[in-house]
Amino acid sequence: MLGFRSEAPEAEGPVTLGQDNMLRCLRNEQPSREKNEPSSLNKQVTWIIPETADTARCLDALRTLAERHAALRTVFPGAGGADLPKVQRQRQEGEFTVQLIALGPDEDATARSEAFGWDERCHPFDLAADFPLRLGLITRDDRPVALGVVVSHAQLDGVATGLLFKDWMVLTSGGELPPPAGPTPIEVATQERSASGQRRGRAALRHWQRILDEEPSAVFADDRVHSADNLLHTLAIRTPAGAAALDRAVQRTGSSKSAVLTACYAALAAHRAARSTVVMAALSANRHRSVLAEHIGTLAQDALLVLDTDCPDLDTLIGRTQAQALSGYWHATFETERLWKILDDSSLGRGARFVRDVVLNDVSGTVPEEIAALRPDPAADPELSWYPTEPLPTRLMINIWRTSGCLEISLHAHPDVLDREETEHFARALLRLIDLAGQRNVTLGPDGELAALSNLPVGRREKGRWQRVGSNWVDLDAVADRLRTVLAVKDVEVSWQNEELTAEIGAGCPLTPTEAHTAVVDALSWRDTVMAPQRYLLPNGTGTGRE
Repeated sequence: MLGFRSEAPEAEGPVTLGQDNMLRCLRNEQPSREKNEPSSLNKQVTWIIPETADTARCLDALRTLAERHAALRTVFPGAGGADLPKVQRQRQEGEFTVQLIALGPDEDATARSEAFGWDERCHPFDLAADFPLRLGLITRDDRPVALGVVVSHAQLDGVATGLLFKDWMVLTSGGELPPPAGPTPIEVATQERSASGQRRGRAALRHWQRILDEEPSAVFADDRVHSADNLLHTLAIRTPAGAAALDRAVQRTGSSKSAVLTACYAALAAHRAARSTVVMAALSANRHRSVLAEHIGTLAQDALLVLDTDCPDLDTLIGRTQAQALSGYWHATFETERLWKILDDSSLGRGARFVRDVVLNDVSGTVPEEIAALRPDPAADPELSWYPTEPLPTRLMINIWRTSGCLEISLHAHPDVLDREETEHFARALLRLIDLAGQRNVTLGPDGELAALSNLPVGRREKGRWQRVGSNWVDLDAVADRLRTVLAVKDVEVSWQNEELTAEIGAGCPLTPTEAHTAVVDALSWRDTVMAPQRYLLPNGTGTGRE
């Protein structure tokens, strides 16, 4: 048990928008040690330890981090109660635990750290009292060799964790740190509530509402997509050749690494989905504002990008991606409660629930290259490694961990979208596309090069009765099945009449159109191939249900 006491006095203030967002999300999570189900929001990492550091220096470094950064001293009074916390408290003093884990003679330190992290993520944090890091100092022959870290997402996001790691490396190497450069969580909350902060928030909500009302609710809607579970398999890719190819692509196109990677990822996702528009959630997007770049805390609000891949070539798509990213990142700070209301209102009006089918998480700027380079070289190029399946609320996700010296990414894929073999095809296709982008332009479109170079399946809509409804693809048979289940009736006929998705429901349903529509929309989560009807023909009346 380590105690800490900061020079900064105890303080209270409103929660930040990012904290509020994560408190809401964590409230809906149910990690379980009994079921071996870890939190998908709280994260785990392994921190390396310089050879010159002993146990005492490591413990002193952790105490210094706690005293230095307000986010590590932050708790949320009332968390776990009936109402969401509205206040954060930054403590002046407290204590935290570091588990000392001795390795066996042949035990691998990284594997032991990963097991520690998985187990600790199965147990939720007490956000009203707990220190936001769970720490396992792993030793071999009484010498520290690794630190397993589990992070509470309510206080720290991925970028903040990377910034903490930079401080950790300086301290455990015997160095000294300059004063913290970023604002504290309470200072961020104050800025968000200023006049300029509120204007930014209103603009962000307008940006989201337009996309939710007009763009595809789901990217993947085809014959293979039917499961509502969220267990995704995970593939990690490490490749020095990929980093060199990315450098060439950046030099040839004059774009950023992020834009090149995102465009290639979007092109392949669109190819698999058999549609041109990809709505993509980009995590930690508000980190792109320079004033928040060094903030130790949780910003954790998505940017929503709409990438139109219907263009003649990859260079054009890279340019579009760069422009869309700027717009999306600018509109990534908002009040979560108001956004959730917009989501609900849009779902009710449109009859379709938005799902985060495609996700991008670029945290490549958080770890200095000199530290990343300390990792062992990949055993092959590319090196592909499988990890256990995890519950994640998406269909396809890419994490970008490192882009210089060695490209390090990981892919999470739902089996309905990509099975394990297809996920490897996707990874290799992404690397081939980056390599080509460094040499020349790549033709896209129906007669383009993606089919030949990717070896990926393309979404087919042949087994059901598929209909384009606005920007969504809908299986009329799946809609009818959903209505039978939700409304507890057998006699249902769904058709496309007079440019409307129409449901004729026979005897046995006592509901009005409004009651039926509300019930159906409430049961649409992760039903990517289904929309609520736009007109209901019921024994008790006819209408849209949206009156």
